[in-house]
Amino acid sequence: MEGSLKPMDAEQLREYGHKMVDFIADYYKNIESFPVLSQVKPGYLRELLPDSAPNHSESLQDIFDDIQQKIVPGITHWQSPHYFAYYPSNSSTAGFLGEMLSAGFNIVGFSWITSPAATELEIIILDWLAKLLKLPNQFLSTGKGGGVIQGTASEAILVVLLAARDKILRKVGKNSLEKLVVYASDQTHSALQKACQIAGIFSENVRVLKTDSSSNYALSPEVVSAAISHDLLAGLIPFFLCGTVGTTSSAAVDPLSELGKLAKAFDLWFHVDAAYAGSVCICPEYRYHIDGVEEADSFGMNAHKWFLTNFDCSVLWVKDRSALIQCLSTYPEFLKNKASEENAVVDFKDWQIPLGRRFRSLKLWMVLRLYGVEKLQSYIRNHIRLAELFEQFIGYDSRFEVVTPRSFSLVCFRLIPPQNDPDNGYKLNQSLLNSVNASGKIFISHTVLSGKFILRFAVGAPLTEDKHITTAWEVLRDQATLLLKDL
Repeated sequence: MEGSLKPMDAEQLREYGHKMVDFIADYYKNIESFPVLSQVKPGYLRELLPDSAPNHSESLQDIFDDIQQKIVPGITHWQSPHYFAYYPSNSSTAGFLGEMLSAGFNIVGFSWITSPAATELEIIILDWLAKLLKLPNQFLSTGKGGGVIQGTASEAILVVLLAARDKILRKVGKNSLEKLVVYASDQTHSALQKACQIAGIFSENVRVLKTDSSSNYALSPEVVSAAISHDLLAGLIPFFLCGTVGTTSSAAVDPLSELGKLAKAFDLWFHVDAAYAGSVCICPEYRYHIDGVEEADSFGMNAHKWFLTNFDCSVLWVKDRSALIQCLSTYPEFLKNKASEENAVVDFKDWQIPLGRRFRSLKLWMVLRLYGVEKLQSYIRNHIRLAELFEQFIGYDSRFEVVTPRSFSLVCFRLIPPQNDPDNGYKLNQSLLNSVNASGKIFISHTVLSGKFILRFAVGAPLTEDKHITTAWEVLRDQATLLLKDL
């Protein structure tokens, strides 16, 4: 036992901190030795840990032993170079150091006065990033807009939906809530539907518009226009349109320019969700994917997905910050202060759902400075090259097919079923997914497009190299051979 343990002791922090950094460094050094997908059964941890907290302090070494023996087996290793599921969630040395600083300062930066550096650094860094993405000047803090760090893209979508809702209700009257209509594609992230539930938008007024393979699952402006016109004739009030750059299923890209002009014509708030693919647009050759963003009212991307910034760090820009503030601002007596009352500062509490907020801009600042733009661009380009390599492997084997054109660093593919397969390969590819993931050698995920069970291979882990792509292909190829042999 360590009876001398104090809540905050500089020397103890130094000692424990060194040991923790060593532990984490060893974890990354050995990360390839673990099954990528955790192999434990539900409820495993309750059988391994006591049912109540200890009365006395325990040694750090005992805790490390428990982490190694009991926690690590229950982790799915998102940073493994063999991780190809969902979308990446990057960590990096710079991001980790920024996270340490944030934890060390442990400020709660809801208002400027609570820690001026936290607010001002966030404003500056998000202007840096906006310029790097070549966003219109309206999204910069020097105008009426600006950027703010949210926890996730789900939070970002919620706050802009609420702002859009309140803006339209101020115009048409608060009693018109039941008439408000939202538009998105059937490929839009489910976060929008959850946001609508929270915002009180009637479920029957959420238009989930169908996409198909003819447009590579992008949202059709003609379909949106027809839906809006139909709703207007029915006496409803269209007010919000969500476009996506890099949809969750297949990384489809909606036509922003056309959708934005449509939104402007009908006076809709146009939000662009580029949670995954926004990062790629720091590379000039891929910037065209967000052409038309000048038509948007808000734009979001997750720096914690593909920008080497440890979770959580979701960046949201708006053209009119007053829309957020009017919707989300509260100002009780205990928060009043001279700087805020004189409107001399930004209080980010009025741009988000919670009051409290972490010093997350430190992570972005560290990433941008320690790596620089050129290395970040090379990092993203390399992942795209690795995805192209995997796509080539698929093309060499006639048993497989690429289902949609490779988009960014995502490849959607499947094992071609026998002609007499009653469900067109659904169960066959489901079995392939299960057997591949059960091997522990790699981890991939799936989606369903046009009724087909599709395997997704998303490249983006920080440590992934050519050899890991080759290994992944060998695992898939060998498991497919075993499956087909049993048919």
